[in-house]
Amino acid sequence: ASWRRGAMWRGAAAGLLCLAAACLVRRGFEPRARLLSAAELSRYRGAPGEPGLYLALLGRVFDVERGRKHYGPGGAYSGLAGRDATRAFASGDFTPAGLVDDVSGLSAPELLSIHSWLSFYGDNYDPVGKLVGRFYDENGAPTEALREVEAAIEEALKFQAESEQRKQQFPPCNSEWSSAKGTRFWCSRQSGGVHRDWAGVPRKLYRPGSQGSRCVCVRSTGPPWGQPDSSQHSDRGDLDNPHLEQFKGCHPLAEQCVLTS
Repeated sequence: ASWRRGAMWRGAAAGLLCLAAACLVRRGFEPRARLLSAAELSRYRGAPGEPGLYLALLGRVFDVERGRKHYGPGGAYSGLAGRDATRAFASGDFTPAGLVDDVSGLSAPELLSIHSWLSFYGDNYDPVGKLVGRFYDENGAPTEALREVEAAIEEALKFQAESEQRKQQFPPCNSEWSSAKGTRFWCSRQSGGVHRDWAGVPRKLYRPGSQGSRCVCVRSTGPPWGQPDSSQHSDRGDLDNPHLEQFKGCHPLAEQCVLTS
């Protein structure tokens, strides 16, 4: 019985340790993470006599020694070394005005670029610690500025996922224009770069709150998007979606449409 109790205790203890570790990870805990000042980080540009080669992104410091040919002196991205130049990762501006950590006013695609670079460095380089300044305070805790940009990135990721879902539902049409024949729209099983088992028919898609329309391919059979296949639907696919409009002068179920004006 004692060995069974011991095994149970060890199992419970291991479970508690795992739970504690998970909580620490969620809180951004990093064992042995250093806190660096901007002055200290500036000494890590990889020049002879300097202690190493670091860069920071959103206040997170990475050792990029293994990428010395890119980040070291004379490298194409040497301007990123020894500082937090988060804005340059989004804007591509490697002038002194662009090599800064101010990310205010960046667009959603630019924020997604920063997120992508952060994933890249996390996957390919060793984290060193945190830079005390705009994104982390003197105790290594996230600042309001960091929380704001992380919330903006999360919103951009959500919008990206929704856009991708809309693209799967309404893939873009193929199109071509000529002065003699006008504009031709047509659908195929690969149009818009979305590979699928249906071609669809061209329709104008209007989005709430946006001006104009774009041509998309609409599934014309089966249940509407996101609804189970049952006898309750009208077997018209997404043709009855209220944001769609038929092209004038084109057959309702034609896979291509030519507009001469």
